[in-house]
Amino acid sequence: MNKFFRQFTLVLIAVGVYPAFLLAQATAETKPIRIKVVVVAMFERGEDTGDTPGEYQLWVEREHLDQIILLPASFHHVRLNKHGVLGILTGVGTAKAAASVMAVGLDPRFDLSKAYWLVAGIGGGDPADVSLGSAVWAERVLDGDLAYEIDARQIPENWHTGYVPLRKATPYEQPVRDQLEGELYTLNPQLVGWAFRLTKDTLLADSDSLRTSRARFTGFPNALKPPFVTRGDTLSSSTFWHGSKLDEWANAWTRYYTGGKGNYMIAAMEDSGTMQALTFLSQAARVDLQRVLVLRTVSNYDREPPGANAADSLKTMVSGSYSAYFPALEAAQIVGHKIVRDIVEHWAERESSLPH
Repeated sequence: MNKFFRQFTLVLIAVGVYPAFLLAQATAETKPIRIKVVVVAMFERGEDTGDTPGEYQLWVEREHLDQIILLPASFHHVRLNKHGVLGILTGVGTAKAAASVMAVGLDPRFDLSKAYWLVAGIGGGDPADVSLGSAVWAERVLDGDLAYEIDARQIPENWHTGYVPLRKATPYEQPVRDQLEGELYTLNPQLVGWAFRLTKDTLLADSDSLRTSRARFTGFPNALKPPFVTRGDTLSSSTFWHGSKLDEWANAWTRYYTGGKGNYMIAAMEDSGTMQALTFLSQAARVDLQRVLVLRTVSNYDREPPGANAADSLKTMVSGSYSAYFPALEAAQIVGHKIVRDIVEHWAERESSLPH
């Protein structure tokens, strides 16, 4: 560096401007933090700690994610603990989730090459499959936004829905396209199976309040059970939909894209965005897509109780007052923590080989 250039650089630093080339050099010379687990939450109601929790707060407090690392390109700063667990808060919706996960994944301060990703959040469960407070390990993540749509008041009489798959002319038109555009993500079945077996006997909190809410769903045996851990498919959509007709659509949409193999169990808003970002990051060799888990817990049912009105049912949730809000937050952290703890405690093995 010649004398003039050195003096010019010192002047920039003196006035508080850190030249980009020096920042890049400093970043390159700093050894990246090796991350063991990334916990992904989607929303928080207030602060990260000390108030009414959203999906993030219990993780921050109980996993001692005390180190704050600023990340201006993301929705929220990230947090780290001394065991190599990184927590991120993406923001609500597929767009924020994709952008936030991409920002973390491309940040040179983190070595995510061997990291496991745990998406842990709440959602609306299908009463045919799950009960309030239950936990669902996702085998597949489906996207409910990528579609054509005709208003329900204008659909042909022989159509059951106004949703039409991309590049098709009628609902559920066969065959399903060979080249999809993000409509379906299949998670590593061995890893999902391991997570389910490790957590399936977890005792989840029940209460009189939950029992009262469940009792409204007569005719749905699984909805009447105490909370339990299971595995199935999740449908991701930035539109918060609700009602028995859309529940029918979600099940049919899942069967269509999985060739009848899938079983829709719970709806969420961000998972397809997160999976798309992780897919691209995997292509760039920044993350290992085989190390991704999605856990959703049931804060509410995705439809009205039998004999009730869908609009009235939705009104009870518009302020976030879900029937099992706090139990679902607890379930996500309690069940997910078993996975995090196992990975951290057995890192010498988990780093080099995936559990199965």
